[in-house]
Parts: sequence; C-alpha cells; structure tokens
Amino acid sequence: MTDCKTCALVERRDEGTAPPWDSIMRTPGWDVVHSYNSALEGWLVLVARRHLTALAELTDAEADELGPLIRRVSLALHEVTGCAKTYLAQFAEHPDHRHVHVHLIPRAADHPVGAIGPNVFRLIGDGVGEPVGRERMDELAADLRVALAVDRR
Repeated sequence: MTDCKTCALVERRDEGTAPPWDSIMRTPGWDVVHSYNSALEGWLVLVARRHLTALAELTDAEADELGPLIRRVSLALHEVTGCAKTYLAQFAEHPDHRHVHVHLIPRAADHPVGAIGPNVFRLIGDGVGEPVGRERMDELAADLRVALAVDRR
C-alpha cells in the first residue's frame, strides 16, 4: 500500500533501518514498537506485519499469535514501567494508519485522572504536549527487550 504510513514503517523494519524504539520485537505476524507520538512512556503498539484493515482479516496464525503476545508484552510493560495495568485498544481509523495495529498502554497507579480509560487517548497525537523523546524510547526499548526475553510460560 503506497498510502499506508504503517506499511512504510513495517518496510523500514524489514530493511533493518528502524531505530530501536521502532523495532522492539518482531514475530512472524507482529511488530512491537513504541508509539512515536505519545506523551506517555511505554505506550506500545502491536502492528500486523502485513496490510489488513480489520481484525476479521487475520489469519489463524496471526490471531493465535496475538493473544499470547498481548500477555507477554503486558508482563514486560509491568516489569519495566511498574504500571498497575495495561489498556488494550484497536481502531485502525487514522487516515495514515488504516492498518491493523493494537495499542497496549501502561496505566500507572498515579496515572492522570483526566487520562483514565478511553481518555488515555488524550496523551497521543498532535497537541498533547511533549512526546516521549527518541533517546528515552530507545532506553525503554532496550529494557523491554530484556523483559521480553524471559520465558513466562
């Protein structure tokens, strides 16, 4: 897809030119990345590696991989950020990102009251304040890689 920014980012990962924060972990069907435009440290996105616009288009293999990946990444987020829980959301509605991607968002015990539940999306996108810096996202990526390497079965 030439007009899909998400596909362009997957291609960059395939080429090996993505920065650490944009290639935390890769599986056959999914990429784990830090959101590039979030003001919240640890806001991760699980990106389908092939272009699809709805969860119903997942193959059995992609769907089978997603559930355990969500759990594994949630455990790593808890370990790295100390979050109380993780939020999970999937829309694929942004004009640049109509490609299936799943938001996995850490919610700290002292999370801002105005950003609880669906209001957490106030912390992503244009005009949300200072996004997490690239250096900090790379540090988080390194810590998450270590946490993800632990077998938690």
